[in-house]
Amino acid sequence: MSLVFAGIVPHPPLLIPNVGRQAGLKAKKTKQALEKLEEDLYVSKPELILIISPHGDVFPDSFNINIAHEYQTDLKDFGDLTTNKKYKGDMGFAGRIQSECEQKKIPLNIVHEKKLDYGASIPLYFLTKHLFDIPIIPIGYSELDFKIHQKFGNVLKKEINKTNKRIAVIASGDLSHALTSESPAGFAPEGQEFDDKIQELLKEKSLSGMLQLEPEFIKKSSECGFKSLLILLSILQNVNAVYKQYSYEAPFGVGYLVANFDF
Repeated sequence: MSLVFAGIVPHPPLLIPNVGRQAGLKAKKTKQALEKLEEDLYVSKPELILIISPHGDVFPDSFNINIAHEYQTDLKDFGDLTTNKKYKGDMGFAGRIQSECEQKKIPLNIVHEKKLDYGASIPLYFLTKHLFDIPIIPIGYSELDFKIHQKFGNVLKKEINKTNKRIAVIASGDLSHALTSESPAGFAPEGQEFDDKIQELLKEKSLSGMLQLEPEFIKKSSECGFKSLLILLSILQNVNAVYKQYSYEAPFGVGYLVANFDF
């Protein structure tokens, strides 16, 4: 199998030095965990990174792949005009995903956007510090049901298995944004319940458990990472991988989870 890395990362802008400055120190556990995950990714010697982000284009009736010859990070919405990293694309592998989706009748939009959304920019900033000239493919989920997200993950898995390249998959997403009264979405009792349940299901690598979660429960938790994780677990279905959680904390009222699957 050509899958060599499967990581889970949050995307807090406050961890970027030019954005958070001293405030970022409150997420010390997350930063240290990202440093460990960066080591894991480097050691895996990836030749291509697939990054699933919730903050690019999200279409109601289709998934999307952002195909470009070159990408650059974009954090100007957070007042950071100087942090700028560049990545190249992989048109061939993206094209194979597109062809397989057509054969499986899975709706897929192709977008061409040089600027990366922050859900991709922030994880890549931390995880590719020593991976120079690494190609990436940004992937976006959809508003379609959970089962078709599983099927989309299966398509990605099939193409990963067929290639001779060493592939890393990064699932970007925060957990609940409703953990406290000071959270971005305010407080909801479903928030911590969701975060606890997700960590339990990931530990068990339970794709079936993820698929059985009630959509209304997930909505009330005000998360943004569930479908990224659903696609990742679909890729990992029947793969011998051990879940390793490096950190979980919520210093700003948002659940930040950093984890890896060890092959």
